[in-house]
Amino acid sequence: MSARSDQPLRILHAVRAPVGGIFRHILDLANGQADRGHHVGIIADSLTGGERAEAALAEIAPRLKLGVRRVAIHREPHPADILVWARFMYLIWKLKPDVVHGHGAKAGAFIRMKARSKSSIRVYTPHGGSLHYPLDTFKGAFYSRLERVLMNNTDLFLFESAFARNTYQRTIGTPTKGLVRCVFNGVSADEFDPIVLSADATDIVYVGEFRRIKGADLLIDAVAQLRADGKPVTLTLAGDGEEINSLKDQIQKHGLAGAARFIGHVKARFGFSKGKLLVVPSRGDSMPYVVIEAAAAGIPMVAANVGGIPEIFGTHTDALFAPNMIGAMADAIEAALDDPAAALVRAKSLRERIFTHFSQKAMVEGILAGYQDAFADR
Repeated sequence: MSARSDQPLRILHAVRAPVGGIFRHILDLANGQADRGHHVGIIADSLTGGERAEAALAEIAPRLKLGVRRVAIHREPHPADILVWARFMYLIWKLKPDVVHGHGAKAGAFIRMKARSKSSIRVYTPHGGSLHYPLDTFKGAFYSRLERVLMNNTDLFLFESAFARNTYQRTIGTPTKGLVRCVFNGVSADEFDPIVLSADATDIVYVGEFRRIKGADLLIDAVAQLRADGKPVTLTLAGDGEEINSLKDQIQKHGLAGAARFIGHVKARFGFSKGKLLVVPSRGDSMPYVVIEAAAAGIPMVAANVGGIPEIFGTHTDALFAPNMIGAMADAIEAALDDPAAALVRAKSLRERIFTHFSQKAMVEGILAGYQDAFADR
């Protein structure tokens, strides 16, 4: 890197699914790196993401000197994977990146199956990914073995939380060849602007994907419990995903049709305006953007005490509840709604913490510094 320190880097980011926090991270990172004069490109799956991914990639494409490539990448192991890997290798040969940065388990595996090069580095950010699977399951055992095989094919590990780093080292091992760095996700300056509560705001709002790991079903159960206990709380669910139909069935089963509504996938800040209290009911998470975004905007919030979420909250542990426990979630919601002044004071303090430790500028510069360290280590 020292020989290139006065020249722009050629950086190629790869990801399977262009959705959710991982995609937002890549777009923010690519924009920040392009702002600093680097030549950046993105490879992403063409099977997922829909119109939102198309629009986001079309918007950023003019800024990316290495362009945007879409490749059909299946989520699970698939016979076509060998062709996808060959496509990756062709693009790497053609674009000649200095940095190949894989995000998530599948893209991370493809880029680390590339042979070691004297002129480039292989970087891996798991973003949770395969680390979420229990080791006593078939998938967990398979992915952990694959991670161990590829561990020393990695020049730089970049984790977005100490939790992700510690989980990797506990379940996979401690890398003996690649460098390990932690760089928090970050938000931009305009995300600290206050949000005006909508006139039709419900008591509670959920913003995120409808996947089991995100726990929206647990939140619906908690709302049902609160209403059964005489607390007539209302709920807005902002998002979409594979579980949307089962969540709608759950709403009907609990008789919550008049108390809960779905508003589809919306921008996070619009979603925040639709509820007085944001609830993050995750079964598992690493460093969720929705928590950082809400904290930056000063939104009252309670969240599950999982993954890297406590690293975001810092000393504000009174806003965290035990994961996978509907009663604990219901109690946290009730306490926050019963004392909105205290919830607002906590939100203001948390906003100041985010401003200090979770800026997009610090994220981009921390990752570029990691690249520099990895080149120096070569």
